[in-house]
Amino acid sequence: MYSIAGLAIPVPPGPQTVEGLAVLTTLRSLQYGISRTRAIAPIAKAESGAIRTSPTTFIGKAVSPIYALTFFIPSVTYALCVTGNLFMQPAWMQRMSLPNDYFQHETKVALRIAACASTFVLLRFAGRAFTHLGNQWHTIGRREKSRVVQTGPYELVRHPIYMNVLIQQALFAVMFWSYAPLVGLSIAAGAFAVKIPIEEALIMEDAAVAAEYRAYMQRVPARVIPFLW
Repeated sequence: MYSIAGLAIPVPPGPQTVEGLAVLTTLRSLQYGISRTRAIAPIAKAESGAIRTSPTTFIGKAVSPIYALTFFIPSVTYALCVTGNLFMQPAWMQRMSLPNDYFQHETKVALRIAACASTFVLLRFAGRAFTHLGNQWHTIGRREKSRVVQTGPYELVRHPIYMNVLIQQALFAVMFWSYAPLVGLSIAAGAFAVKIPIEEALIMEDAAVAAEYRAYMQRVPARVIPFLW
């Protein structure tokens, strides 16, 4: 018997049970991300001022919407289509499934349930990142009263929310048992590779925090993934 979020799930759960669990977990992840950003945005503006400096190039302006779409499109499509198909994946979606030949049915079910459970753990990590970032939150740019956040998850990597996005995309791939989120993960990683240097260059233009941020970069060399990137 599997257990997730305190609920006992019989072995093996039916396909509709697993898809329903994945849909509910996906919706919770989306709802959490939207609610936290909506809550933190006005606080950041009120306490730290408006975004003073933003990218001026087309790619600098487009990179944030690009990675946001790569996160939302696969997850929203999955939730809507599976729910509309009575918690079964449509045939077109099954054609993008991960390989089934290497796993027994029970193992596949266990992996998908574990990915759902891991998402709730990841939400707690995201919550800590948002809490420590606080009034410095922004999509891309520099606020009027900027400061360098170096506590909590920011002691591990300089951009923990981006790390959270990439891990969640990987978990979506297992939850949906689909290649589609992996495509989104690749695009998001490319977007972050472009966005982070732009974002950090804007920070370094602020004489008030440039030296502190330069020291922070030396102390925490990992941008997104410890020891790798």
